[in-house]
Amino acid sequence: MTRLSLFNSPLLLGFDHFERTLDRIAKAGAEGYPPYNIEQTGEDRLRITLAVAGFGLDDLEIQIEDNQLTIKGRQKDDPDRVYLYRGIAARQFQRSFVLAEGIIVNAATLDNGLLSVDLQRPKAVSQVRTVPINKAGGEKSSAKRVTVDADSK
Repeated sequence: MTRLSLFNSPLLLGFDHFERTLDRIAKAGAEGYPPYNIEQTGEDRLRITLAVAGFGLDDLEIQIEDNQLTIKGRQKDDPDRVYLYRGIAARQFQRSFVLAEGIIVNAATLDNGLLSVDLQRPKAVSQVRTVPINKAGGEKSSAKRVTVDADSK
C-alpha cells in the first residue's frame, strides 16, 4: 500500500524534511515510559522533566543529533542481590524529542529521581529581502536587504 504524503504538492518545495520530522514525532509519541513533563520556565526557556526513579548518573545518557534530543537509561543488574520477589524491574528506556531549529540544550540535572533538561529557544529574527530580477540582456535591478526584529511587529 502506498503512503499518501501531505507534502506531495508542487507548491510545497523543499519541505520533505518536515515529513521525516513528523514521522519521528509519531514514533516518539507511542512510547510510554518514563513519564515526562514539558514546562515553560521563562519567556524563551523550556524544561523537560522525566521521572527516572532508580536510575543514577552513570545509568543515563543524553544525546543530540539532527535536532533530535534522545535520553537513554539503562540500569545494571547487581548479581550479588538475591530477590525473593522482584516487583521493580531493572529496565531500560529511550525517549526522544524532536527539537525546533535553533533550540539549545543548556543543562541537565538529576535530583530525587527526576531528570530535568533545560532548553533555550532563540529570539526570532525575521529577514525580508528583495530578489533582483535580471533582464534578458543581463541588466540587474537593484536589490535591498532589510532586517526586521520579530518582536517589533
